[in-house]
Amino acid sequence: MKYAELGKTGVMVSQLSFGTASLGNMLGCIDSPAASRVVWHALDKGITLFDTSPYYGDGLAEERLGKALRGRRGEVLIGTKAGRYGPDDFDFSPCRIRRSMEESLRLLRTDYVDIFQLHDVEFVELDGILNESYEELCRLRDEGKCRFIGMTGYPPETLRRVITDTEVDVVLCYAHFTLLDTCLANDLQPLAAKRHVGLINAAPLATGLLTSSGPKYDHPAGPRIRGAADKIKVACDGLGIDINFLASQFSSQRSGCTTTVFGTGNPAHVDVAVAALETPIDEEALSRIRQFAEDSSGVHWASGLVGPDPRHLTDCEYDATSM
Repeated sequence: MKYAELGKTGVMVSQLSFGTASLGNMLGCIDSPAASRVVWHALDKGITLFDTSPYYGDGLAEERLGKALRGRRGEVLIGTKAGRYGPDDFDFSPCRIRRSMEESLRLLRTDYVDIFQLHDVEFVELDGILNESYEELCRLRDEGKCRFIGMTGYPPETLRRVITDTEVDVVLCYAHFTLLDTCLANDLQPLAAKRHVGLINAAPLATGLLTSSGPKYDHPAGPRIRGAADKIKVACDGLGIDINFLASQFSSQRSGCTTTVFGTGNPAHVDVAVAALETPIDEEALSRIRQFAEDSSGVHWASGLVGPDPRHLTDCEYDATSM
C-alpha cells in the first residue's frame, strides 16, 4: 500500500480507503462478527482511512466500526459525516450537526474524528450550507471534535462552489472518475489543487453500474448512462475481462486523487480492490473499453437539486458540460 498527503492536512492516507456502507447493511445484510472481520482485513492490507456516516444503517455502520477498531484507534483515520440521516431526511442546521457529532463520537467510541463532512450537500439550498453549516464545522474543529472538515456530494458543480466559497480541508466526490465518466479530473482537480483541498475519489464502480451483477438498489442513472454501462459490460465479457476489476483498476490508479473509497462486506473483495490498485492496466483493452463511454461523456444523473427532478421524469440525466 502506498500513502500520500491529503491536501494540506499533513496527514498521510492510504491510496485505498474503506467505505462502511456495507457495515450498515446497505449492500446486503452482514452480522456484527462479519463486519469486524472485514474491517480487520482492510487494516491488515494497509488501509488507514475508514469513511462512515450516520446515514449508513441509522448509525449501525458507525457502531460496528467503533467496535471493530477497539484498541486500534491510533492506527487509523476515521471520517464521518452529518446532515443526511435517511433517503429523504436532511438537516444541516448547526444544532443538528453538533448533536450528530456527539452521537457519532459515542457510537465510534472515540473523543474525536479525523475528518468530519457534511453529507450530500446538493440536496438543500447551498447558501445555508456555505454559511451557517460551514461555520458550525469550523467551531467543531476549533473545539477539537474533529481535525479536518469537508463536504461530500455527487455533482461536481456543487463541490466547485464549496471549494471556492469556503476553506474546507477536504471534499469527497463519488462516481465521477470511472470507466463511464472522468470529469473529476478536469472539473475539480485543478481547483482543489489550487486551493490545497484534499480531493477524495469514491464509488469506482459507479455505485454498482460497473459490476457484473448490476446495482443493488434502484439506481438514479438514466438511459444514456445505463446504455453505456451495458455496452462496457458486453465488451468486457467479449474480451474475457472482469468488469469489476478493470473498473477498480482505472478509478484507483488513474483518478489522480490521494485516495479512492471502495466498500464491501467481504474480505475477499478487499483483496481484489488491493490487487486492482497494484496490477498494471492492460492499455489496449482499456482503450477499447473506454470508447463505449463516449455516449455518456459529460452526462450526469440528477442528484438533489441539481439536474431534472428524478421523481417526475423518466430521463433523469442532464448534460453537465452545458451548465
